[in-house]
Amino acid sequence: MQVVISDPPAFTPAYDHELAAALARQEVEVELVTSRFRFGETSAPVGYRRSELFYPVSSRLFGRSPMRIPLKVLEHVPGTTALLLRRPDVLHVQWLAAPELDRLLLRPRVPTVFTAHDLLPRRTARKEGLWRRLLSRFDRVVVHSRRGRESLADLGIDATVIPHPVFPSDPVRADDGHTLLCLGTIRPYKGIGDAIAATKQIPGARLLVAGDPVEPVNGYRADAGDLAEWRLGYLSRSELERSLGEATVALFPYRPELDQSGALLQVLGAGVPAVAYDVGGLAEPIETFGAGRVVPAGDIEALAVAARELLDDDAALEQARAGARLARETLTWDAAAAAHIQLYRELL
Repeated sequence: MQVVISDPPAFTPAYDHELAAALARQEVEVELVTSRFRFGETSAPVGYRRSELFYPVSSRLFGRSPMRIPLKVLEHVPGTTALLLRRPDVLHVQWLAAPELDRLLLRPRVPTVFTAHDLLPRRTARKEGLWRRLLSRFDRVVVHSRRGRESLADLGIDATVIPHPVFPSDPVRADDGHTLLCLGTIRPYKGIGDAIAATKQIPGARLLVAGDPVEPVNGYRADAGDLAEWRLGYLSRSELERSLGEATVALFPYRPELDQSGALLQVLGAGVPAVAYDVGGLAEPIETFGAGRVVPAGDIEALAVAARELLDDDAALEQARAGARLARETLTWDAAAAAHIQLYRELL
């Protein structure tokens, strides 16, 4: 079986790599079609091919500058054309970088699958008609949670749930028993302000914020004062594992703008419990495996109470850590690859 995985903007290079490698381990011939990742090194292909067809100039000249957008739009056309010239058994699209253009350009002549990582991406979320037309063009749509499936059902889209695997790691444990972690790209929907407010309610707790900011953080830093440590920028593998190793509990006070969080799966994969707002599909792996606590969305006091319970109760903390380890053992990339292969075979 030949499969092309397409992530034009390289939004999720770690996910792309792990899925492609897991499919290759099950004797699928895989090509990952993407663009140059602009913020750091990516894993070398293992058993699959990687082609950077998209955005050859804009991905090299610009970081997060909005100046790249006009050039990126121009480059999207030849990139999509080159993608559609391929004739795999299945084309599996991870992200639609330019949905308004893709509505016109993306008309594959092979069976197609789309993974709705963010359900309706934030920039175009209100254009439900656009997304209904785009998603209906795919033979199968994958989501990471039951709640994600319910959300797309409201648009008339029948989706298949394949849980997001964890990113397994075994960092050196160096936590002090009272460190709360906010991990990943810093965006408005991540709720850093709520994490700071909750940490202030927990005597002796400190907050570690580790990730690349795409919003101003000076206000957050002034609010947190000495309560927080900031490790800003794209995290290398060693820096990521150092942060995970120092975390006692991770916080996910997200707003409802996504289906699942790669950062959450990094945390669980390191055996670190999580406390999350009940938004999107965040609750599902935490509740399924007993890997922490889930509290009502926007309830800062409940967030603080749940985090404090884990920090103050050794037995509760160890139970949550055991749940995170169980998630790591269960939500594997090989299991996800097998589920995807079954889905692909339905189309052939």
